[in-house]
Amino acid sequence: MEMEKIVTLCKQYGFVFQGSEIYNGFANTWDFGPVGVELKNNVKKCWWKRFVQEDPKTYGVDAAILMNPRTWEASGHVGSFSDPKMDCKKCKQRFRADNMIEEFSNGEVAAEGMTNEEMEKYIADNHITCPNCGGFDWSEIKQFKLMFETSRGTVEGEKDTVYLRPETCQGEYVNFLNVWRTTRAKIPFAIAQIGKSFRNEITPGNFLFRTIEFEQMELQKFCKDTDSMDIYADYKKRALEFVEDMGLPADKLRYHDHDKLAHYAKAACDIQYKFPIGWEELNGIHHRGTWDLSRHSEFSGKPMEYLDPDTNEKYIPTVIEYSIGADRLTLALLCEAYEEQTLEDGSTREVMHFIPAIAPYKVAILPLIKKNHSEKAQEIYTELSKYFMCTYDETANIGKRYRREDVIGTPFCLTVDDETLNNNTVTIRDRDTMEQITLPLDEVKNYIEEKIRF
Repeated sequence: MEMEKIVTLCKQYGFVFQGSEIYNGFANTWDFGPVGVELKNNVKKCWWKRFVQEDPKTYGVDAAILMNPRTWEASGHVGSFSDPKMDCKKCKQRFRADNMIEEFSNGEVAAEGMTNEEMEKYIADNHITCPNCGGFDWSEIKQFKLMFETSRGTVEGEKDTVYLRPETCQGEYVNFLNVWRTTRAKIPFAIAQIGKSFRNEITPGNFLFRTIEFEQMELQKFCKDTDSMDIYADYKKRALEFVEDMGLPADKLRYHDHDKLAHYAKAACDIQYKFPIGWEELNGIHHRGTWDLSRHSEFSGKPMEYLDPDTNEKYIPTVIEYSIGADRLTLALLCEAYEEQTLEDGSTREVMHFIPAIAPYKVAILPLIKKNHSEKAQEIYTELSKYFMCTYDETANIGKRYRREDVIGTPFCLTVDDETLNNNTVTIRDRDTMEQITLPLDEVKNYIEEKIRF
């Protein structure tokens, strides 16, 4: 399926809208609509349930977006977090030079280690033209900072520069001592968080895949170095199982182990999904060693050591990181769930095959005839919506209403008719099979809750 079709469908049915659309938009920003916000929230709930709620050694935090600027000096972002960019003088578009080189060479040339001068020479020697207009008139390469800067202060001329965080993990590192102290946790334990990050990327794109504002779901596992590779392997396995359980098929997922590692790392691996744009990163698992806590200890002056209560040994823990983008996973699920079916009678329908746990609405309440059945249907809606998200629709014929629910992924439709008024039974239609069963009204809640469990 082409990405353009997903974009159109998302706008048409209330999944995702262009950010600031009435002002002709704002590049690479997106607003989640009434259906999309429920979908994304359910994705986050499933991740939290799997990796926090069901894990007694993982603890959640919600750290501030604005942090002491020294945080970003310790992490290395202030000094080195930038991209090599160059402008096409003909069409005025800006591109990442390293990405152009790697795409031109089909990944055979690793531009990451090149200087600006070396990249400029490679582009000139190989006559790499502008991807937008085909021109060959480039500016010199300059490094563009990826962190958004703002200022904090109330007196003119006495403002301090602060940054919108480019990643969420630093909030887990700086709270290591707090979480250890308040939970009395023993290593190994993890700190998890879901939150927004911001990157001033010049050439993001492909809908939700790469944006300047995005949401991450991640955790940092603090452990002894002797146990670290086993824990790393365990999170690789658990991360893959999670995205498969969310509805992504095994034949569209693969591990991609990194050949080049940061100087402090022992291992790094991405799980890639085959998007409409090709194989791309969905999440990452990284062995970060003791780098992060050591740096924060150095820059803050606060010891970041763990005291083993059994051996009285003091050491800085090793960190295993698992991170996945909520927006990127939501995009993958949208791409995978969509199907345009041809039915036995020759008609077609569009359907989103979300697993019930992440479907925006779990059940649609549909009165068969508005004037006869709407009052009872509204009563049922009021009761069931106490337990899970429901939607109500009384416009158009029942067939058209089924189709509307199919395309937004509602797994069950509950039809209220004369049998409901006379016998207190309802008809439940399954989205995927389109089969219908009759249930007593007092059994509906348990039936739906069993089906939507993750």
